[in-house]
Order: sequence, then C-alpha cells, then structure tokens
Amino acid sequence: MSFDPGMLHNNGHTAYANGTGPGIRETGVVEKLLTSYGFIQCSERQARLFFHCSQYNGNLQELKIGDDVEFEVSSDRRTGKPIAVKLLKIKPEVLPEERIQGQVVSAIPVHLDGKSAPGQVPTGSVCYERNGEVFYLTYTPDDVEGNIHLDTGDKVSFYMDTNKHTGAVSARNIQLVKKKQMRCQGVVCATKEAFGFIERADVVKEIFFHYSEFKGDLEALQAGDDVEFTIKDRNGKEVATDVRLLPQGTVIFEDISIEQFEGTVVKVIPKVPTKNQNDPLPGRISARIGFTDKELPFGEKDTKSKVTLLEGDHIQFNISTDRRDKLERATNIDILPDTFNFTKETREMDMLSAQRNHAVRIKKLPKGTVSFHTQSEQRFVGVVEKDILGTTNKNASPTKNKEKECEEGVIAYEDCGVKLTVPYHTKDLEGGGQPQVGDKVEFSINEVKRTGQQSAVSIRVLNRNASNAKRLHGFVATLKDNFGFIETANHDQEIFFHYSEMCGDLENLELGDTVEYTLSKGKGNKVSAEKVTKVAAVNGIGDDVGVTVMMGKVIRPLRSVDPSQTEYQGLIEITEEDQPLPPFVLVSGGTKGPNYPFGIMGMVNKADCLQKGELVKFQLCTVPQTGQKMACNVVPQRRAMVECVKDQFGFITYEVGESKKLFFHVKEVQDGLELQTGDEVEFSVVLNQRTGKCSACNVRRVSEGPKPVVTPRPDRLVNRLKSITLDDASAPRLVIVRQPRGPDNSKGFNVERKTRQPGVID
Repeated sequence: MSFDPGMLHNNGHTAYANGTGPGIRETGVVEKLLTSYGFIQCSERQARLFFHCSQYNGNLQELKIGDDVEFEVSSDRRTGKPIAVKLLKIKPEVLPEERIQGQVVSAIPVHLDGKSAPGQVPTGSVCYERNGEVFYLTYTPDDVEGNIHLDTGDKVSFYMDTNKHTGAVSARNIQLVKKKQMRCQGVVCATKEAFGFIERADVVKEIFFHYSEFKGDLEALQAGDDVEFTIKDRNGKEVATDVRLLPQGTVIFEDISIEQFEGTVVKVIPKVPTKNQNDPLPGRISARIGFTDKELPFGEKDTKSKVTLLEGDHIQFNISTDRRDKLERATNIDILPDTFNFTKETREMDMLSAQRNHAVRIKKLPKGTVSFHTQSEQRFVGVVEKDILGTTNKNASPTKNKEKECEEGVIAYEDCGVKLTVPYHTKDLEGGGQPQVGDKVEFSINEVKRTGQQSAVSIRVLNRNASNAKRLHGFVATLKDNFGFIETANHDQEIFFHYSEMCGDLENLELGDTVEYTLSKGKGNKVSAEKVTKVAAVNGIGDDVGVTVMMGKVIRPLRSVDPSQTEYQGLIEITEEDQPLPPFVLVSGGTKGPNYPFGIMGMVNKADCLQKGELVKFQLCTVPQTGQKMACNVVPQRRAMVECVKDQFGFITYEVGESKKLFFHVKEVQDGLELQTGDEVEFSVVLNQRTGKCSACNVRRVSEGPKPVVTPRPDRLVNRLKSITLDDASAPRLVIVRQPRGPDNSKGFNVERKTRQPGVID
C-alpha cells in the first residue's frame, strides 16, 4: 500500500465526525503493526484509526503492539476517513503495586505428555480474599515466574493486571509461596472419648485429630491402626483432617539391619525414672561397627528376652534406623552366654518361695525345661458355641507397643456325662481357617498350674456345620454407591451387602437380579450378606398368580424410597369395591380397605419409584415358602400434563415428595416425539440414589394438548397500518448508528431467526 503524507488535510478542517481538529492530542494503544502502517485503538472513545509509519516520531524498531501512543487525528484526502498523525510513544507510568496473597483454585490443564492442550491457550485461576469477599482471576503459563507448575491448592502471590482492550482483570508475576499439603501417613497412638492422637510417619511428632474427621467405622478404630490424613491449621495449631484407614502394615517407621553386632552395655535403664527423665531411650551400648566405635541408645522394648541387663554385659543386637530423623538405636538385644564368664557371677538354682523375692539375673535354659501348665493326653470332641470375632494386630509404631485384644471363642463338650464349656484362642488352632459356630472340633485341654485356668489347645476341625455352608437365594433390591440390599426369598425383609463381598462383575448387576449369598454376623450382631454371587434368574413371585387385575393405592412405599420407615415391604390398598376380593391380611394402622404387601420383585419395572398415594394396577400371588398373599405385576397409573419443555429437558405437573414438578430429559420420550406444553403423558418415576431426587423416564404421549389459535389483528391496528405513508417525512425512520457484529466479529447477524405469524405468541 502506498501513502502520501502530503494528501492530509492540514487547513484546519477535518473529516472526523465529532469535529476534532489539529492540535488536539489523543491517546491510544497500538493494536496492529505491519511493515509500513498499523492501527491504533483509541483509549477515550470507541474508534480504530489507521496510521502510516512515517507519522511516528521516534525509532520505529522500538514501537511494538500494545505500546501506548499519543497522536492527532486528521483525514485521508482520497477517502475522507480519519487517520492518526504525529504519533509519539508514551512511557508507561510505573505505579507502586502491592503483591496479593491468594490460592490456586484451578491449575492449568496439561496432557499426559506435559504439553498444553492444542488449539487453545491453557488458563488457570487463582482466588484472593478482600473485605470478606472472594475474587477469582485467570492466569496463563507466561504469568508464572520460575517456570514451575502450580497445583490446585498451592498458596501464591501475584499482581493484578487490567487488559487495556477488554478491561478484563487477570493475575501476573505469580510466585509460589507454599505448596499444598499432601496426604500424610501415621499410626493411631492414643484414643480418647472424642479425639485421639496420631504418630506421624514423616516427622517425629504426634498430631491431634477429632473423631468427626475420621471417615470410617469409628467403633473399629483402635490404637495401632495405620491411617492417612491431611494437615490443616486451626487456631494456630496443626490438626489432622480427613482421616482414613490404611491396610495394616502400610506405615513403616524404621529399618532394622539384617546383620547382628556385638557390644557392651555401658548404661542401663533406671528402674525408677526420675522426674526430669524425658528420654524414651535412656540405655547405652558401646560397640565397634566397621572401624568406628559407636554408642547406641536403647529402650525397654528393645530387649529381646526381657533379660535384666547390667553394666558390662556382653550382648548381641541389631541396629534400627528411624526413617524420619535417621536416628540409630540398638534393638533385639540378647545377652550372650559367655557374659557370666566375663562378670564372674555366682549362680543359684532354687524354687521361689511365697516371699517378696524377685529375680535379678536370668539365664536362658533350653526350651521346654520349665513348664507352667499341663496338657491332657486325652482328646475331647465338642462343638463351637461361640467363634472368635477379633484379630490381633501389632502396633507398627516404634514408640508405642500396644496390641488389640482378641476375643475368646467357646467350645461346648461332654466329659463323663457332664456338659462343660472351655475357651479357646486363635493361636491354639491347627490347620487353616477359623472354626465357626456349629463346627465339630477335636482338642486337648491345657491347665495353668498357678491358677488352674483351663483352655482348649491343639484344636482341629472334624467337619463343618452344614448350616454354615448353606447358600441362600435373594433378589437385588437396592444399589447405592458402595453397598446395596438384597430382598430375601420370602420377600419380607432386606439384607445389607457391601460391594467388596460381590463375586463377579459388579458392572452387570441390576435391580431384580437373582443372587446367592451366605449370612454373616458382624459387630453388634448385625446380619449382612457375604460371598454374593449372581446366578440364573428364577421366578421371584411364584407360579400361583391370580388372573384378576385390581386397582389400588400405595399407602406405604418400599424402604428404599422412604429410608425412615422400619418395614422393608411396601403396602397397597385396594380401591375398587365392585370387584370380588380374595382373602386378605389386615395390617394395623387404621387402613380402611384390604391391603397387600409388595417387594421389589412384585414390580414390573424394578427401577420404578412408587410414592405414597400413587394409584397402581396389580395382581395377587402366593409366596410358596410362607403362603402369604402379596401384590405382583404392580404397574403405576400415572398421567399428567407437560408444564413446559426447554432445550433438552422439561417438567411434568406431577407431585413427588416435596416437589410439585417432575423433571424429565427429552431422551426419555418414547418414539422420538417432541412434546409440547399441555400434552398428556404417561411415565415412570426413578430415584437417583446419589442425589435423592426423582425424575421421569419412559415418557409416552397419550394425547396432544390444545394448539394455539392464530387470532387476526384488531381492526384498529389494520386501519392504522393502512394510514401510514412511508414517504412521509414525519414517518418513523430507522437510522443505523453502528453496524452490528456477531460473536465471531463478523458483520451482521448470523443467528437464524424464527418467522412468527402476526398475533401468535411464542
């Protein structure tokens, strides 16, 4: 493009519409810059002006897009369009800024290869608080200093920047202040009434936690459990939040050497700790390790045989290294047999009398030399009356040495015609597997000499109780996030089961599926199903189904619909009095007509959510196991009007729970029809287990609603339109002030508009 500076109007006249003349300077921002010309976006008004590079007063190489410039407005003699002349670059005013403290709420997304998403500039967002309000700002990778990747939750500081063109505010010069707190691990070391303490695995420190922060079964939480948690600051102190159990043995505090070393005790553990004794490892051992003499500490639990150590004892030990602070200590300490040769001690052998004597130096004898109990040679046969529920888990913490207590089992047997019971423990079982109630076992009796207490030992299972192996049939009644319920074969109650007990593909499990399971009792004698297996479908309602179709009303829904009720079964009351009624069962509660229970297998659509008060059609059947009459083939009779239809969803005037409108999605409409307001429809109601809200599905149009009638225009409007003359100078005129632009910055409107007939309301 060629440009002649002499073709500018310089006679004081300008072609600019607002009459801006030479000498009046304006400011703007360089929006586009090419080899010989560019464009400026005005700052004081909505205008975009052309300029030639010859009009720039300065080094053209230093002019860049986004620079602030000052200029005058003139007009091009050939086209008459306003242009910018006498450009001068304005030095940006540097204002003092304050860094703002905030937090990353949305990190910049990246692909697995670490690159940003193609075709777009990746952005993240940060937030900050001011005067009790939270504000959000966007940022790009160029706004982050130090070429680091920020994660959600990181604490940062930044400046605020305002876009000159759009006025949008964003964050820039972002600096990382503190990385977000990662999940920590530890071991529960103490439990109180409403709180506890966790020994951390990352530092040698304990941290407080409240029971409200524990995500799991609080009754099962005990000292010694491995947990993971998040650390948060509350009132200036660190506390553990979101505490969750880990598999036992996950948290390891120390590494113990395989190699054993020999050394000498140089300081023993005091028998009576002093008031100022805070060292958990007061003992000291001197040893030569490698080519260096070292002195290692040890504590009470580090002695292997609980031997009384004295100074000068010759011992062997392992070295334990704490992973947190790399502290080394001696552990598995065992006194060497030649110690007594070094110490020249006088040994005595005698029976302890009933005096207040105690042993101070103990020598290890061959295993089995001393026995504190007697074991019967006779073998007894009995039946397990109570099985063992608890298990023993050792504390993984090096500074805590507690064990979970294990419950005793009980075996019932006969001796010389007398019925007796004897306790037993897990350690006395032979072979694999825990015996269960009803199992027949063989055992010997062990008696403690000192107390006379008896227990069963060398226990061997002869045969399993047949009832334990019995498998029951049921039907899936409820499916939730990680557990569900099974309707029993008698259709009168439901049994809880966890998804971890499901054998097979959980994805294919649906409501109404036939399953096989075994009953199990947990803590509190709560019955649940275990070893749940999906089997071939069976007839869940029996073969004795009546021919008569009856009308009824739901007076009690299933427990899955109303979890507050204690009964599992729903209840239907007959409403048609002119039909012959078979025998029925009256249920207390003041109901007027005959009523019958129903379960999940009595419904035609297992996912249908029958509400209290709904009208239904059903038949009667007889449960083969109990002979009880129940409702089956239950189909709800739902008809309602479409209140409104929006883009991809709509609402039906049907009252469900507290809502008087029922939501539906257009994909649930049968036959692909487009519903209109006023259409009468039939539908089913399903309950979203996660949100607890109902919606309509299988929506079918029964009849169409009234169509809108096109009404003619009133005579007064018709006469007025006839009297309007378009050529009249006084007639209304449309003047275009600014050409419209679409969302893509194109001229004109590209949005398709619907034609509307006169007098018809959309």
